[in-house]
Amino acid sequence: MERAFNASLARAIEQHMDVFLPQRDGGLMMEMVKSGVAPDEAAKRVFDIDRDAMERSDVIVAVLDGANIDEGVAFEIGFMFGIGKYCIGLQTDMRRVLPTGNNPMIGSALRAICNTTEMLVSVLAGLVEGKMGSRISDGTIPRFAKSRPRTFGAG
Repeated sequence: MERAFNASLARAIEQHMDVFLPQRDGGLMMEMVKSGVAPDEAAKRVFDIDRDAMERSDVIVAVLDGANIDEGVAFEIGFMFGIGKYCIGLQTDMRRVLPTGNNPMIGSALRAICNTTEMLVSVLAGLVEGKMGSRISDGTIPRFAKSRPRTFGAG
């Protein structure tokens, strides 16, 4: 179900941006291991492919659903934030372990948290068109190259 949701989300985003979806474009560790790749080597391949894709991306869209944010998604948000990339969350599910909501290390790294796919697509379209307005707290809009911006989808 999660993979189907992520694939559907990627299709919606691809109206405005190129998308790297790790489950589709990066390779799955379990499939690599089944094909005979040693687990350590498969893990390194997945890490390297995803890291390279994040470095080439302008934006990360992080799916935050569930009581706890996926540890891989948390790493990806931190990595992208650390290299100065634009981080946006999609949180359609309000379950959280913390009574105050998201961990501050996650929430503070995100420029926006959207609660529907439609809102997310609207925010991304606004980024591409340079018309974001007040939805982003500091008003900073990334300057994209003339080519289509790239999104790294984390979910």
